Amino acid sequence: MALSIHVNGGTEQKQFQEPVENPEFDYSQRGQWLRAAVLGANDGLVSVSSLLMGVGSVKQDVKAMVLAGFAGLVAGACSMAIGEFVSVYTQRDVEMAQMKRGGEKRSPVVDENDRKMEKKERLPSPGVAAGASALAFSVGAVLPLLAAAFIRDHKVRMAVVVVVASVALMVFGVVGALLGGAPVAKSGGRVLVGGWIAMGITFGLTKLISLNGM
Repeated sequence: MALSIHVNGGTEQKQFQEPVENPEFDYSQRGQWLRAAVLGANDGLVSVSSLLMGVGSVKQDVKAMVLAGFAGLVAGACSMAIGEFVSVYTQRDVEMAQMKRGGEKRSPVVDENDRKMEKKERLPSPGVAAGASALAFSVGAVLPLLAAAFIRDHKVRMAVVVVVASVALMVFGVVGALLGGAPVAKSGGRVLVGGWIAMGITFGLTKLISLNGM
C-alpha cells in the first residue's frame, strides 16, 4: 500500500511539472520583420525628408518637391525590399547549409527529418522581411511628403517638413529602443540628431552646388 501511494504521488508531481518544461516561444521570425520594419520606416523618413530639403533649397515650386519626394519613395521602397530579400535569403541559405552539414555528421536517427523541418520553419522568411521593409519605408516616407504637399508657402512648407520629420524620428527612436531594450531617451535623441544631420547636409550641399551654377 505504501508503494502504491508513493508511485501515485510521483505521477501526480510529474504531471504537475510537465507544463513548466514547455519550450519558450521563439521570437526569431517576429524579431526579423520587426527589425526590418523599424529600420525601413526610419530610412524612408530620413531619405525623403532629406530629399525634400535638398530640392526645396533650390526650388520653391511645391510640385517639384512632391514629384521628387514621390520618386524617392518608390525607388527607396523597391531598393529596401530587394536588399532585405537578398540579405535574408542569403542568411537562410547559409543556415540551411549548416544544418545539412550537421545532419551528415550525426548518426541517422528516427526523428532527424522532423528536427530539420522544425529548424527550417524557424528560419526568417525572405518574403516577409522584404514586404515589411518596403511597407515600412513607404509609411516613413509618406509622412514628410504629405506634410509638404498641401502647403503653398515655401518657408512654412520647409519648416513643417522639419517638424514632422523630427516628431516621427523621435517616435521611431522610442519604438526601436523599446524593441531592443535600449535606453529610450538616448536612442530617441540619437535617431533625431542623425536625421537632422542628414537633412542639413543634403540642404547645404544642394544649395552650394546650385550657387556654383552646376
